[in-house]
Amino acid sequence: MGGTGHADFSGAVAELATMPVGPFLLWGSFAACAALSLWQAGDAIFDFNHQATKKKIKNKAKAALQAIVYAVLALTLWHFAMGTGSGDDNRKAASDFTISMMEAPGGVALLVLIGVAVAVTGVVYGIRGPKKSFEKQLRMPAPGPARTAVTALGVAGYLAKGTVLLLAGLLIAIATLKEHPEDSTGLDGGLRALRDQPLGPWLLAAVGAGLICYGAYMIMRARLAKMTR
Repeated sequence: MGGTGHADFSGAVAELATMPVGPFLLWGSFAACAALSLWQAGDAIFDFNHQATKKKIKNKAKAALQAIVYAVLALTLWHFAMGTGSGDDNRKAASDFTISMMEAPGGVALLVLIGVAVAVTGVVYGIRGPKKSFEKQLRMPAPGPARTAVTALGVAGYLAKGTVLLLAGLLIAIATLKEHPEDSTGLDGGLRALRDQPLGPWLLAAVGAGLICYGAYMIMRARLAKMTR
């Protein structure tokens, strides 16, 4: 809509901090992310041992990566809750990471591979929406409005998440190949690149609506997810 700000986690948390209940939300979110990080770390260490070796390694690695992601989110929330956070944090961190990687031996090739991997992950997520493969992870409600809502939110949400990851991954790879690390700014940069395309504001609005759907779907998933081992 022509506003300013940063379309990434730090930018969202900065907006959260300005609300009247901002401190409560920040500390609550910090506690939740810290708990999720510990849970995933526990899974990475203690769980999946009964599975076949290949599957066990895959699931442990996935849990470990999720533990790291949630730990980073918790750290960002901690900084904001303590009053030391900034809306520029994620954007600067992504750019600084790209610069450091490009200066390391073999870093350029590795960054391109990372960008391609993120983009491919985006495609996988995007396909998961129309195929409705996410439904197998849920205890779906009986046919009716509730089931329709879960499916519709999942389809729209996964399409939007896939689009964002695809854009972010392509931006990493292109910025690396063109030797412009300052352009590799993660989610914020990907969404800004989308905005600058023909019909960009409309596409950006559609992605934003889709991400809201994904958030709503994840709330429903918290209730409906299959917790099997």
